Amino acid sequence: MDKEKGTIAVSLVEEAVRCVERRGVDPVPILEQAGISPQLIASPQGRVSSAQYGALWSAIVRALDDEFFGQDSHPMRSGSFIAMCQAALTARNGAQAIARATGFMRLVLDDMTAEVDATAERVRLVYRLRDGVREKAMFAYATHFILVYGVVCWLVGRRIPVRAARFRCAEPAAGHEYRSMFCDDLRFGERESYVELAPAFMALPVIQTPKSLKTFLRNAPASFIVKYRNPDSLAARVRRALRGRPVSEWPGADELAAELRIAEATMRRKLKRDGETYQSIKDALRRDLAIAALQSGERTIADIAADVGFAEPSAFHRAFRKWTGARPTDYRRPLPVDSGALPE
Repeated sequence: MDKEKGTIAVSLVEEAVRCVERRGVDPVPILEQAGISPQLIASPQGRVSSAQYGALWSAIVRALDDEFFGQDSHPMRSGSFIAMCQAALTARNGAQAIARATGFMRLVLDDMTAEVDATAERVRLVYRLRDGVREKAMFAYATHFILVYGVVCWLVGRRIPVRAARFRCAEPAAGHEYRSMFCDDLRFGERESYVELAPAFMALPVIQTPKSLKTFLRNAPASFIVKYRNPDSLAARVRRALRGRPVSEWPGADELAAELRIAEATMRRKLKRDGETYQSIKDALRRDLAIAALQSGERTIADIAADVGFAEPSAFHRAFRKWTGARPTDYRRPLPVDSGALPE
C-alpha cells in the first residue's frame, strides 16, 4: 500500500463545513476539535493534513449523528460504517465485497444508490438518485465513493485503479482536488454519474480478518481519505520518484523524464494537460513535507526550511505564504487527541 500521506485542499474542508451549517450546527467547535485554525479556512490556498481531515470527519459525525454529513434525506447513523465493514468482511472476494458495501449503503440512504455494473472489461459504480431528488453536489458523490471504495480496497489489500469518472453535477471549485482523488479522466455535467474501475480486483480474495478490522476502524477514515488517490497518473509517478529521495537530491526535469522513460517534452505536455508542471509538483511536495513537519512540533522552522530546500528561513516563509496563504506558525497548532478514529 502507498504510505503517502499528503494534504487536502481547504476547499474540501469548506464543503464539509457547509454540510454542518445547513443543519444549523456551529462549525467553529468542530474545526477546533480537528485542529483546523480559522486562518487556514480563510486562506483559499490552505491545506490540511489527512489526520486533520479525518478528525474533522469524525467530529462532524458526532455533531450530526450522520456519517453521510446530512447529504441524504435519511441520516447514516453513527455505527453504520462499522456495520458495513463487518458485513463486507464476510465476502469471499472483491466482487462480493463491493456488492455488499454498495448494498449496505442502499439500505441506509434514501436519495442516492450505487449499482455495480460489471463486465469482463470494466466495473462501474453507477450512481442513481431517487425520483424527485435534486441533483447532488460532487461532495455527496465523493463521500459515498470514499466510504465504499476505501473499504473494498482495504478488504482485498490493493488500491484499485480508477479508469474514468462521470458526474451529472456541475464542476465544483475543488475540481482539481477531485481529479487527484478519482482520476484524470473526470468530467462533470454528463448525462449519467458513474465511476469506472479496472476489473481485476473482482477475483481477488478478501484478505482481512476481524482482528485487522479493529486496526482499520481505529484509523478510519483518515487512513484512506488520501491513501487511495489515483496512483496511475503521470503526476503520481513523478511524485513517487521524488518522494523516494531527499529534496536536495531531486533531479532536473530532463533527468527525471529519462528515469521515467519518457521524453521531457512529452512529460511537460502531459503534466500541463492535467494542470500541473514539474515545478508545481515539487512545490506541492515541499509544502506537504513542511506542513507535516510543522504539525509534528518536533523541529525548528529553520531546520524544516533547510530540509525542504531553503538556505534562508525568510525565503521559506515567503514561499510557504505563497503556497498556502498562511504563515508557517499557523500550522504549528498541535493536533487533537482524537485523530479521526471511529468508535469501535
